[in-house]
Amino acid sequence: MSDLATVAVAVSPADKFREYLITRGKRLTRERETIVDEVFGSHEHFDTDQLVNRLSGRSGGKRVSRATVYRTLDDMVMAGLLRKVARSHDREVYEHDYGYPQHDHLICAKCGTLIEFENAPLSRILDEVAGEHGFRMTGHRLEVYGLCAECSRPPRERHRKLDMI
Repeated sequence: MSDLATVAVAVSPADKFREYLITRGKRLTRERETIVDEVFGSHEHFDTDQLVNRLSGRSGGKRVSRATVYRTLDDMVMAGLLRKVARSHDREVYEHDYGYPQHDHLICAKCGTLIEFENAPLSRILDEVAGEHGFRMTGHRLEVYGLCAECSRPPRERHRKLDMI
């Protein structure tokens, strides 16, 4: 779950996706709309398998094939609705890129915990660095790897020396 506030957007995610699909000669089918609704129903990071499981657990006969989920997620990334974030163990998850502020991530290399944060001074430093190089920055992505507080905590019990043999 994210502590980031949402950003006011001119059109709904479904309408933005519909506009993107039209430029590609596609349409917003019932299955694609079901996926968009499920993804934007809450702000949680998810992988493809988790989304497929959530969709298959829904009632109301709104069945969506795994292949449609994969293709739709790729289209949603291209449309600027989602972005992929790397996590530990080479696992990628998706997060909202539309309707949420620019933010960065702390990623635990041991348990995969993902912490989102905003940092205005960091953004200003990146703007300065880009300006020094004559680079026109349109955005950035920062993923910092390390150990979360829980994983870096020392063990609660000391092992007896005999147990360590």
